[in-house]
Amino acid sequence: MADASVGRVALTGGIATGKSVVRAQFERLGVPTIDADTLAREAVAPGTAGLAAVVRRFGAAMLDDNGNLDRRALANVVFADPQARVELEAIVHPSVRAATDAWFSRLVPTVPFAVADIPLLYEVQRHADFDAVVVAACEPARQLERLQARDGLTEAEARLRLAAQLPIEDKVRRADYVVRTDGSLEDTASQTAAVVAALRRRWPPSA
Repeated sequence: MADASVGRVALTGGIATGKSVVRAQFERLGVPTIDADTLAREAVAPGTAGLAAVVRRFGAAMLDDNGNLDRRALANVVFADPQARVELEAIVHPSVRAATDAWFSRLVPTVPFAVADIPLLYEVQRHADFDAVVVAACEPARQLERLQARDGLTEAEARLRLAAQLPIEDKVRRADYVVRTDGSLEDTASQTAAVVAALRRRWPPSA
């Protein structure tokens, strides 16, 4: 499903493996990016059909006092119930996919390639939509530590979230390019720059 004029590159990984750091480095190097998590939040913003569908399926308890989605409450439900998670994905993912495809289609022809950050790329079988996949990865123990610190989760809560995704090494084995984020920010930046150089060899800028 590659766009005729723009190389479609997916950036994925696991929760708390450093995808946002890698995506920021892509941006600094002049590569256009889009974040599926941002699109997913927009899909369930107040007043959207997506939020109404979430409330119909999961109840008004998923809303906070201001009528916004209570993400912590929803996460506690869907990470404990695989079927609930599938049903949430069925509400959110079509909107995210359509917005991502529209973004690629709007890119000017002089952009040789662009990057979409899609955390659940392999889980939702979207890898075939892209020409290349970059995986941001770190050791599982580091991932667990980061997730607990970032989101204020207990170890049990963090492990539930990790269990909802494919193991990071499974994604590494399927990737075209891998950026390891266990080291320093400078090391991550250097690896990302090497990936960008490889992508530019594959999709040289237009003359």
